[in-house]
Amino acid sequence: MDPSGTELSRAYFEQVVEPLVRRRRPEMPLAAARLGAGSEVLGLDDTMSRDHDWGLRLDLLVPADAVAEVEAHLTQSLPVSFAGHPTRFATTWDPVVRHRVQVQTARELAVARLGVDPTAGLTLDDWLSLTGQAVLEVTGGEVFADVAGELTGIRRRLEWYPDDLWRHVVATDWARLAQELPFVGRTGDRGDDLGSRVVAARLVGIAMHLGHLLERQWPPYAKWLGTSFARLPRASAAAGPLEAALAADHWRERESGLVDALRVLSRVQADVKLPTVDDPVEPFWDRPYQGVREATVSLLADSIRDPDVRSLPRGVGSAEQWSDNVDVLVDASLRRLR
Repeated sequence: MDPSGTELSRAYFEQVVEPLVRRRRPEMPLAAARLGAGSEVLGLDDTMSRDHDWGLRLDLLVPADAVAEVEAHLTQSLPVSFAGHPTRFATTWDPVVRHRVQVQTARELAVARLGVDPTAGLTLDDWLSLTGQAVLEVTGGEVFADVAGELTGIRRRLEWYPDDLWRHVVATDWARLAQELPFVGRTGDRGDDLGSRVVAARLVGIAMHLGHLLERQWPPYAKWLGTSFARLPRASAAAGPLEAALAADHWRERESGLVDALRVLSRVQADVKLPTVDDPVEPFWDRPYQGVREATVSLLADSIRDPDVRSLPRGVGSAEQWSDNVDVLVDASLRRLR
């Protein structure tokens, strides 16, 4: 069986890259990992993953004063191939055929992926500018070595939101659900089945995001969101009702699936010791549709103690909660222009 991308990167580091570097700088503290973009970073690569940007890729993190020297040494000394794979190849973002050992400092890697500097301490705006995918590109991959411990320290700081900010983003997802849940029925009742399906699909995505938040797991971007959701220990129990909502041919069954899923997520919320209500769903005014109970949001908001977090606008939340624009989600500089 062919090795996974991570297994290949580890062997490449241990058998080729590390010996070359150690001959030149035997005592230099370094870290090595497979981080950044690529399905192999999350352990999700398969045969199809190999058609582009897959291969002998490695992140080699060294002190700032050694970056240029190590880069030049590897450019000159790396073999043509390893384990049947070329060491130099073009990628979709860089047509130049070159080696793909990314030599930089741990801080540079983190800033490039996050758009903020986690070594300097993260502000509220910093935290809210992060996307789950950006954080996973720093924390999700396997670390092969970390002599100085700097990379490990960065990853530890990014394990999860501060507690009050966690409550804020969870409340935001409930607020987003509250905004549109009644529209699944209202659009369907008006004969707009397509509109009802669109609203329901959007709410399913929010519910899956909420499930990750409740489990304190950073959600990946859309391609892997469902795969990641299915692996959540508790929130994944909502997958069946969410699938039923998407498959339903009538708005009433669509709404019923969503309601069942939200009740599952509310129970998960109680399990993780966040405040919640007995039932997060109630009739929407005197109309024949369901809505999210206002207390579902207000109980969380009222439990926040940090005055700066309490002053944040309700229902806006983090970058991936206020925009689904792909350019914004992948470009940290755009996320900080809100």
